[in-house]
Amino acid sequence: MRYSTQVKPISYLKANAADVLQEITECREPMVITQNGEARAVLQDVASYEQTQETLALLKLLALGQQDVDAGRVKPVAEVVARLRAKRSA
Repeated sequence: MRYSTQVKPISYLKANAADVLQEITECREPMVITQNGEARAVLQDVASYEQTQETLALLKLLALGQQDVDAGRVKPVAEVVARLRAKRSA
């Protein structure tokens, strides 16, 4: 993805808000909004935002799991399975 093709000044956003929303929804590419020549915000469609949030949540779970492994907070699979079977039959 090349952000250079999706950079627009805030005046463009103000004048073409409906078109911008339609474009980012159809293309599913974020748009960088500039103010006084500097990047100030990124505008993206809701589906892409939700997908990004889900991806970040999964990455966080993986990182937390790795922290548990690194800290030695793990149990052998056989022990966990035996405990779950014992709970189910109780």
